[in-house]
Amino acid sequence: MSLIVAKFGGTSVASPERIINVAKRLVSIHDGGDRVVAVVSAMGKTTDELMGLANAVNTNPPARELDRLLSTGEQVSMTLLALALEAMGYKAISFTGRQAGIETNGIHNKAKIMRIDNKRITDALDEGYIPIVAGFQGIDANGDITTLGRGGSDTTAVAVAWGIGADVCEIYSDVDGIYTTDPRICPRAHKLDSISYDEMLELSSVGSGVLQSRAVEFAKKWGVTIHSRSAFSEAKGTLIREESAMEQAVITGIAHDTSEMKVTIRRLPDTIGVAARVFSALAANMVNMDMILQNTSLDGTTDISFTCPASDLGRARETLEEILPEIGANQFDVDEDIAKISLVGTGMKSSPGVSARAFRTMADNNINIQAISTSPIRLSMVIDAAEVERAVQLLHTAFELDSDSIFEETQLSAEEIADKMKKGR
Repeated sequence: MSLIVAKFGGTSVASPERIINVAKRLVSIHDGGDRVVAVVSAMGKTTDELMGLANAVNTNPPARELDRLLSTGEQVSMTLLALALEAMGYKAISFTGRQAGIETNGIHNKAKIMRIDNKRITDALDEGYIPIVAGFQGIDANGDITTLGRGGSDTTAVAVAWGIGADVCEIYSDVDGIYTTDPRICPRAHKLDSISYDEMLELSSVGSGVLQSRAVEFAKKWGVTIHSRSAFSEAKGTLIREESAMEQAVITGIAHDTSEMKVTIRRLPDTIGVAARVFSALAANMVNMDMILQNTSLDGTTDISFTCPASDLGRARETLEEILPEIGANQFDVDEDIAKISLVGTGMKSSPGVSARAFRTMADNNINIQAISTSPIRLSMVIDAAEVERAVQLLHTAFELDSDSIFEETQLSAEEIADKMKKGR
C-alpha cells in the first residue's frame, strides 16, 4: 500500500464535469489499495477573476485583504470535490490551509511555509477519509490567511507529501510531463522519463511553467519524489528526483521566457558603492532581478542593465526614479520586447563547448545576444522576443534533442541545422 498526494491544477477542476473526473481518479487510486490525499487549485481562471474583482473596487488592494479574497478560490474547488466524492459513496473531508496545519511567515501574496502540522490529515486517513486540501494558502503567526504566490498549490502539495511521509507527490495538470522544450513551438520536443531536481529547478526558474520552482526546491531539500503527469490520461509522466549515477545528456531541456523586461541605467557614476546602493534599493522594494550586465567604464560613468519580471517593473521604475537623482544619474531605459532562452543540463558540468555551440548557432542565424548568464548547469541568453521561437527550434536541433534524430553529426553548421529542420517539417 502506497501513500500518495495527488495535486490537481486549475484546468483539471475547471468545471463540475472535470471535478467529477478528478473524483473518479481519486476513487481509482483508493480502490486500488493506496491511500490518497488530494490538493486542489482554484477552478480554471478563478484566481484571475478574483484579482479583477479586487482591482475593480481598489486599484491598490491591501495585501492582507487580497490574500483573504484569493484564498476563497481553492476553498470552492476543495468543497465541490468533497461533495463529488460523497455523492459516489466515499468518505471525504476538505481542509483549508489553516485546517491542514500549513503555517507560513507573514509576507502576504508571497508567503513561505515555515511549519507543517498534518495531524488532521493523517487522522482523517486513519479514519478512512479521502482528505482534500486547499492549495496556495496557509496561516501566519497572527492567524491571518496568506497565499504562496502564483503556482503555490504545487508547493502546498509537496509540503503535505513531506509532512505525511508520502511515497510520491503526483502533480496533475493539462500536460503529460516534462518535455525537452515547449512542444507547442517545437514539434520535435519529446517527453522525459525522469529529470533531476537540479535540472527541474533551473528549468522552472527560467520559464518552464509546468512546476513552481519553489515546489521543486522544497522537494529537493526534503527528498520528495514528484511525478508530473496529465489529469486527462492514464499515461505515465516524468519523475523528478535525485539524478542517477548514469551519464547525463549534455543538455536536458530548453526553456524560454517572454515575461521579463530589460532595464538599462545610463551613465551611472563608476565609483565604489554606487551599484550597491542601486541594487539594495531595488531589492528592498521587492524587485526580483535576474541577469545583470555592466559595460566598460567611460569618462567615469558606466551603463548597467538588469532583467526583471514584468510584474516587478512598476516597483523598479518607482525605485530608480527616487534613487538615481541622489547618486548623480537620472536616465534609464526599458526594453519590453525581449525574451530569455535557457539551456539546462547536468552534463554541461563535464562537457566543454556548450557555450561555443550555442553562440555559433545564434550568430550564424543572425540572432543577436543582448546578455548572457550562466551556472554550472545552465546557460541563459537574452534575445529579441520576435526571435525566440526560431531560436528554441534551432538550439533544440543543435544539441541533438529532436526526438526523430534528424541529424547524425554533432557539429553541424547553423545553415545545415536550419536546412534539415525545414526538410523534417
